[in-house]
Amino acid sequence: MILSDLYYHAIVRIPAVLRAPGNLGVEVPKPDTDGELPEGLEDQVTQVLGLISWGGTAAGVVGILITGAVMAISHKRGESSEHMSRLGMVLGGCILVAMAGPIVTWIFPDGEGGGN
Repeated sequence: MILSDLYYHAIVRIPAVLRAPGNLGVEVPKPDTDGELPEGLEDQVTQVLGLISWGGTAAGVVGILITGAVMAISHKRGESSEHMSRLGMVLGGCILVAMAGPIVTWIFPDGEGGGN
């Protein structure tokens, strides 16, 4: 397939099919899962989310340590800089990482309590 064929199929033909009356019988396939997760997927997703959460927390701690070290070095040299804004951004990121789980639980309650 050459570049002009890719252009034709991606830019010209697909939007024309989507604009056609009745979409010419084109339907989005619906997965047949009956609302159930595939076997073992929940454990894998939970593990990945836990690793990402741990990484975000570790990055926040490292960010605070680096910002503190830069502030100490700059103070000793007599330089002034915008360290408080940098520290505020790091602390804001830490708060966002810590609040990610409760925010998602509030937006997407699981039916047993949770948000309103």
